[in-house]
Amino acid sequence: MSNSAQPVPKIKILFVCLGNICRSPTAEAVFRKLVETEGLSDYFEIDSAGTAGYHIGEMADSRSIRHAQRRGYDLTPHRARRIEVEDLDYYDYIVAMDEDNYSDIAALCTTQWKKLKRFMDFAPETGYDEIPDPYYRGAEAFELALDLAEKAAKGLLDFVKEKHLSNLPREQKA
Repeated sequence: MSNSAQPVPKIKILFVCLGNICRSPTAEAVFRKLVETEGLSDYFEIDSAGTAGYHIGEMADSRSIRHAQRRGYDLTPHRARRIEVEDLDYYDYIVAMDEDNYSDIAALCTTQWKKLKRFMDFAPETGYDEIPDPYYRGAEAFELALDLAEKAAKGLLDFVKEKHLSNLPREQKA
């Protein structure tokens, strides 16, 4: 009789900002690369969306792409989409970039409150409770968004690993 472990279902995470062209695709790319680096890609499904439909089908903001590329993140495959009510059931975690988007998502929720998270809650040491929207700001704002996404992504991954992946064989844990 084999003593093999049961397959772990994918943990589905959706990052959400307003237009889905700056912060949420940045968070998605940062988290995706962290997951890949730790050899955990098989355990995750990662996406992003916006609460508004301003940019549906568009690529990430060119400034987000440029700043992310300098740090080794690829935002070029991204196409903006709007969060749908179905996403609330599908994803295990809906991660909001700021309080306004958290509230907008919460307005869609019925029983999925436990799924809804604030991204910066996973990086309290930063002193930020949200990632400021860099869209109308300069290069420093895009760098700050990346800095904060990197810190919060690590905290989120630690949280998810503890909650969902604590039974992985030792060689699969980073």
